Amino acid sequence: MYSVNEGTFENIALELFRFQAQYNPVYNHYLKCLHVDPTRITSLERIPFLPISFFKTHSVKTGDWQTQTEFTSSGTTGSTSRHAVHNLDFYLTLSQRIFESRYGPLTNYHLLALLPSYLERTGSSLVAMIDHFVKQTQSDYSGFYLHNVHDLVNAITQIKDRPVILWGVSFALLDLAEKFVLDLSNGMVMETGGMKGRRRELIREELHTILCDRFQVSVIHSEYGMTELLSQAYSAGRGYYTCPPWMKVFIRDLNDPFQTVSERAGIINVVDLANFHTCSFIETQDLGRITQSGNFEVLGRMDNSDVRGCNLLVG
Repeated sequence: MYSVNEGTFENIALELFRFQAQYNPVYNHYLKCLHVDPTRITSLERIPFLPISFFKTHSVKTGDWQTQTEFTSSGTTGSTSRHAVHNLDFYLTLSQRIFESRYGPLTNYHLLALLPSYLERTGSSLVAMIDHFVKQTQSDYSGFYLHNVHDLVNAITQIKDRPVILWGVSFALLDLAEKFVLDLSNGMVMETGGMKGRRRELIREELHTILCDRFQVSVIHSEYGMTELLSQAYSAGRGYYTCPPWMKVFIRDLNDPFQTVSERAGIINVVDLANFHTCSFIETQDLGRITQSGNFEVLGRMDNSDVRGCNLLVG
């Protein structure tokens, strides 16, 4: 998979689509309900993407294998996504490779994680990834800071030998910014997630302006990932995300989930070849658009996202 490039991506993705269409019972049933013949699909744009909501109601697996661990999303009772993971080490190694390809070795950093909403539940893929990253930094300062924010602030003021990554969920970073002015000019701030119902939602520009001012950095970095995907995309500022070579984003029309659009906002669909053992073709509940540079931007969430999409497999 690591050898995938722009020239080989489509052929590999089409082969994987046909494989998953045959051996993934949920995806197979979904395609039959849509009267889609996988053998007649000859381009990525023609592939029907599985609505992410099916991870809440079904076990989405390609083939017959034993689950090593399970990632779960936050959510109310009955609305939690569950992503069966075939090999946890593969996910951790993959995530490290993606991060280091953008930012260099983790041993170059101290990583301070401020992820209260994720630490307060079990099964978070983000917590598993950050826990692995923390260990890779080989730093006594690196770690999770849940309620001990004063320890986090003290660590930032004491660290001098290498850059700090302050990695946090948006509402927790905003809470911290309202209480402290910190000098992270030699490091970076990486935001992930949103307000999680803890605070009023802010547009990205407003949030990043506040964080830049209070943490004394020029840009805010962002990580885009989700329970149902094994790969992540990163933005080095302004919210424009870049995918690893084995991940690709398409934008689908708001009124026709089977129509690709290129010059306007729509539904984000993701091809993640790393999802070999589950489903690599996921229709998210996020709105976005492709930028002129070929990256993608996340604009928000679909309204009534829980009732969107094809409901053919419920029941």
